[in-house]
Amino acid sequence: MTEDIRAAAATSLAEVEKVTAVILPEPGTAIVPLETAPAPVAEDIRKRMAELDMTNTQSIISFGSGAQAELQVISQEMLQGVKNKDVGPAGDSLREIVTTIRGFSGEELDVNRKQSWWEWLTGHAAPLAEFVARYEQVQTQIDKITENLLTHETTLLKDIKSLDILYGKTLTFYNELGLYIAAGEAKLKELDAKDIPAREAAVKAAPEADQMLKAQELRDLRAARDDLERRVYDLKLTRQVTMQSLPSIRLVQENDKSLVGKINSTLMNTVPLWETQLAQAVTIQRSKEAAEAIKDANDLTNELLTANANNLQEANKIVRTEMERGVFDIEAVQKANATLVATIEESLAIADEGKARRAAAEVELVKMEGELRDTLASARARNTASGANIGSAV
Repeated sequence: MTEDIRAAAATSLAEVEKVTAVILPEPGTAIVPLETAPAPVAEDIRKRMAELDMTNTQSIISFGSGAQAELQVISQEMLQGVKNKDVGPAGDSLREIVTTIRGFSGEELDVNRKQSWWEWLTGHAAPLAEFVARYEQVQTQIDKITENLLTHETTLLKDIKSLDILYGKTLTFYNELGLYIAAGEAKLKELDAKDIPAREAAVKAAPEADQMLKAQELRDLRAARDDLERRVYDLKLTRQVTMQSLPSIRLVQENDKSLVGKINSTLMNTVPLWETQLAQAVTIQRSKEAAEAIKDANDLTNELLTANANNLQEANKIVRTEMERGVFDIEAVQKANATLVATIEESLAIADEGKARRAAAEVELVKMEGELRDTLASARARNTASGANIGSAV
């Protein structure tokens, strides 16, 4: 891994910690009625009550529609976010690392293995020379893969921040619906306790010639009251759907955060450790070859200087003992290599599981949207006053 990539990965580590530390607020489930609402909330509820004109059917039908229209936009953004969270490219890069690591076998690191007669006949490179050449080639591949992983990590971090914004918009819309529902319920109580009884009294007190007109006004008010009750019920359904979208956004975020953590761990820990082990293997094998060359020179000296054979043998024994300490253990590298492969495969399994969850979330969102459309279409198709009111209200 190049110094630039290592520096960029270290810089992104702080950003990863900052993003994963964000705690999203929990939505409130209870709707605060006007009677018990704090002063600021009560004022907001009264403002929304003022939007109602019980003599204007359109006012009732459009009550809360300004906030409700945002649901479709938010749902489409969330669905698009689920579709766009395909972790295939990042997963492919992780798989490339696994394939590259598996491309090395323990036997390649053993410089003492004998060459086959075919390798000897064709002048095939010595095991160490071949390994060094492969190491340099694979190092270039690893640099490319880590650069791609860093790009994927940056993209996922941007997506997580975008989902934070989407979650905030959805929560604001959810709270706005709660205010409209509280305003509608307060208006219904006012109609039942004050306006309708006043109209009933006016009908009884009106002259006989005006009673028909007063009675019609009473019926219109009661019909408007029923329309408002149905409208409030629709807003409650919309609020429930919005509440369901909040954990869906969190699910997508958690999957992205998990993948970002694995990518950063791979960049900061796995790849450098693997590169270090390979570099150590090359150095140790070169030292071993150099030691063997020295041994051959010493043996030749022993043959020429027979007079000092005993002293040279003792000195050579001491030197050789010190030089041969820390002999390279091929099993240890194989075990470390297997552990690295298992670590990355674990991240792949988690990434695939996250992809499956998002795919399931997408299917459920499409299913709920279809059910809502079918229900609304069915309401409009019913040739009854209730069906027409429901269809036109939505």
